[in-house]
Amino acid sequence: VQLQASGGGLVQTGGSLRLSCAASGFTFSYYTGGWFRQAPGKEREFVAGISWDGGSTYYVDSVKGRFTISKDNAKNTVYLQMNSLKPEDTAVYYCARHRRWQYSGNYNRRHEYDYWGQGTEVTVSS
Repeated sequence: VQLQASGGGLVQTGGSLRLSCAASGFTFSYYTGGWFRQAPGKEREFVAGISWDGGSTYYVDSVKGRFTISKDNAKNTVYLQMNSLKPEDTAVYYCARHRRWQYSGNYNRRHEYDYWGQGTEVTVSS
């Protein structure tokens, strides 16, 4: 099982980025996927989650209305579209797979994710 995160970079305030999380070794259409981020000196925090069937999404309040999580089952990939970026969005972003098959429920519990990507760095300049 592997998760490969990509798409990070340097962007100005108000700009956009799309992060990708390509999975191998399992089928993402059967698992909930999540995005987390970790800023320097801070703990890793939940950003967004999408249910195994793509029917439910959940966001931390600070990104609601700006970020959108989605899945492309044909590509076995989860995405995070980030718009209206702010300096406080600067962090390393990690994608992860929920440990339970076909899980629907709380998506923000970090300890319930069993596989993690390597992280992709996002820097938003002011």
